[in-house]
Amino acid sequence: MNNLALWYRQFGEPADVLQPEHIALAPLKPGEMRVKMLCAPVNASDLIPITGAYRHRTPLPAVAGYEGVGVVMQAPEGFAHLTGKRVLPLRGQGTWQLVVDCPAEFAIPVPDAIDSTLAARAYINPLAAQMMLNRYSPQGKRVLLTAAGSDCAILLGQWARKAGAEAVYGIHRSPVHAERLAAMGIIPVDQQDTAAVREIAARSEVVYDATGGSLAQTILSVMPEAGIFVCYGLLSGQTFRQQRALPRVEWFHIRNSLDALDAEAWQAQFRQIWPRLAASQYSGVTPYPISQWQAALGDYRRAGRVSKPLLMMEE
Repeated sequence: MNNLALWYRQFGEPADVLQPEHIALAPLKPGEMRVKMLCAPVNASDLIPITGAYRHRTPLPAVAGYEGVGVVMQAPEGFAHLTGKRVLPLRGQGTWQLVVDCPAEFAIPVPDAIDSTLAARAYINPLAAQMMLNRYSPQGKRVLLTAAGSDCAILLGQWARKAGAEAVYGIHRSPVHAERLAAMGIIPVDQQDTAAVREIAARSEVVYDATGGSLAQTILSVMPEAGIFVCYGLLSGQTFRQQRALPRVEWFHIRNSLDALDAEAWQAQFRQIWPRLAASQYSGVTPYPISQWQAALGDYRRAGRVSKPLLMMEE
């Protein structure tokens, strides 16, 4: 059986270096399960490694994609009950392909009530949001989000409110996000309104930042010294320099937390995520057949986008 996958054999712009390839499936390794993919989203975390930003830990060649949902085709003894069931085939091969092999103990069963288009997006952003909120509690504090229209930020905002945040503010670039944020109980702040950004940052005790660059420096320059600034992304493509000793800056990268999670702790994280995710507002999706992967990448780059490009795994 041949498998269609989106490979990259060199680093560069994803649209230039990704190539669809048909390759025969290798024999299934002991302890792994084989999953026929249904769909997989396009995230910043999928695209950034392709550029070579993390080349020191990205061996080539590689299949793109970190999350998605599929149906179990084969499973080892002890996991045979999952055959024919939907799972998230995580921590194995890249997910932008028709068939994925993954460690059976780390495959996440999907509850029947969760739609596949939602399940496909239950890893990168929900797990990061949950871990950050557990590690840097928002309870009783004023919270500020950057890149507030992003999937991770809208979950951070909603879940911070449920965790007892006094107020949650969200900095956005596109006006289309303001109404969405307000509907979620997140107070929108226009990134172009520098005075408003500075005024709110000066009262914010916890900042979850996904942008870096000049916006991060502006916020840090006025934040209360007793606050905490959590950086979990650099969507601006620029780093930042802290001009003061305080507030405290923390760097959060989900990959640094995975090694500490054994299989049971890993499964427990998702048992918490499923009900949280089902009860939250989340972005819609725009489906693209895998043959239209270039259009999906173009859609992801579109300014003001309010839905997630989703690769549908059809030959």
